[in-house]
Amino acid sequence: MARRSGGRQARHAQRSAPLAEELKPVRPGERGGQYRPFADADLDAVVANIYRILEEVGFKDATPHCIAACQAVGAVLGEDGRLRMPRAVVDDALSKARRNMTLFAQDPAFDLDLSGTRVHFSTAGAAVMVADSVRNEYRESTSRDLYDLARIVDNCENIHMFQRMCVLRDIEDPYEMDLNTTYCSVAGTRKHVGASWGHYTHLEKTLEMLHVIAGSEAKWRERPFVSQSNCFVVPPMKFASDALECLRVAVEGGMPVLLLSAGQAGATTPACLAGAVSQAWAECLGGLVYVNAIKPGAPAIIGTWPFVSDLRTGSMSGGSPEQGLISSACAQLGAHFDLPFGTACGMTDANMPDFQAGAERAHTLMPPALAGANIIYESAGMYSSLLGVCPESLLLDNDVLGATLRAVRGVEVNTNTLGFDDLAEVCLGEKGHYLGSDHTLAVMQSEYIYPEVGNRFSPTLWEQAEKPLAIDSAVRRRDDILATHIPSHISAAVDAEIRAKFPIRLHLEDLLQTG
Repeated sequence: MARRSGGRQARHAQRSAPLAEELKPVRPGERGGQYRPFADADLDAVVANIYRILEEVGFKDATPHCIAACQAVGAVLGEDGRLRMPRAVVDDALSKARRNMTLFAQDPAFDLDLSGTRVHFSTAGAAVMVADSVRNEYRESTSRDLYDLARIVDNCENIHMFQRMCVLRDIEDPYEMDLNTTYCSVAGTRKHVGASWGHYTHLEKTLEMLHVIAGSEAKWRERPFVSQSNCFVVPPMKFASDALECLRVAVEGGMPVLLLSAGQAGATTPACLAGAVSQAWAECLGGLVYVNAIKPGAPAIIGTWPFVSDLRTGSMSGGSPEQGLISSACAQLGAHFDLPFGTACGMTDANMPDFQAGAERAHTLMPPALAGANIIYESAGMYSSLLGVCPESLLLDNDVLGATLRAVRGVEVNTNTLGFDDLAEVCLGEKGHYLGSDHTLAVMQSEYIYPEVGNRFSPTLWEQAEKPLAIDSAVRRRDDILATHIPSHISAAVDAEIRAKFPIRLHLEDLLQTG
């Protein structure tokens, strides 16, 4: 028994040791594309439907700049005021669109390669409340909450970028809210950040702040570490004027854009999934035409985020099984068009971290990841159909995302993984098992992934450890991060310059005193 216990302790120590990057069981950008919800003929029919929507239906409420730019590349403004885009116009934009793009981070170690079907996970959302699992209650979200969420994500290996998760309810002025949303995010994490703005003038001022952080406008344009999440369209097929102006400023300012269509099946898109996918892609390709009319090859991510309705009530159901299916269908089209692509999955309709939350997150995340979505947004921390965000859930979800990436990576077949020599040694020799073989020890961390906050205790060990629950481990880890992780990638001098020039409302005296 002592020998077995010692072996177990040795294996535990080996699992606990930091892994070299090349030995990790999962890494950012594992290649998906194994799952294809559309048969080839069905995919062709959906693509034809997308082109038909753009050419025959078109968009309502284009801004003068959008009309002029799109007409210059061949779009047609009808007598009914709708801007239509013939197939040749769309194909021209597709030929000019940026592919194989990189999303830069403040720390180059976190740069994301969006080529092909490489898969990454991101947060996102506009929650107005924070779910406190310890007190089992909700409260309004604040600027400190957003900063703390970014700090937690900075420590989550399987959450690869940070997009704004909550609304700053402690700031009323719209400009200050937009500016501080970006500040709290970029100050809290070294990873790429996504944000949004309500008015183009807010973005112009924010770009000035980002130039200070980067060191100059030229350095910002060389490595833009913030992207714009832009709901430029109000489904069905109607442009949003303020968002179009924000889109224009972002493209001209060198900021990557997420062209976001967020219709709701049965409400603002057709109820059948194929129709919802068609409309979402038509809307995003219309945005791509505009982006490339402004600046050919400007970095843009197709963001088809069709959500699902519970047709019994009309309310959104982010945790429905159809959410994963509709998002994976959109991802297959992303691979078809070979465009940088993002969708939204992993949110739950549950109110707190519980079985429902974990099940909904897992079964919605897996399909688009296997289908090769470049970025799956809203993949962690979001509750109550996006109304709430739970900080400690980020740590639970980090385990789910790691497991999902392991499925994406798949089973590798080569002489070493087939393991014939190891099998022969065990079966023809005196070992009788593989537990202590050199081959097993060599691959125990590269072939298998282990949970960070979940446990695999036997009932006896679980009782001896005082019956821990995963949520309790996540809360302890959350508290440890927030007490000790004080980001310093923005220097004190740069931060002082920002605070002298811009109305920053986040105060960190308590952290600085602790640090």
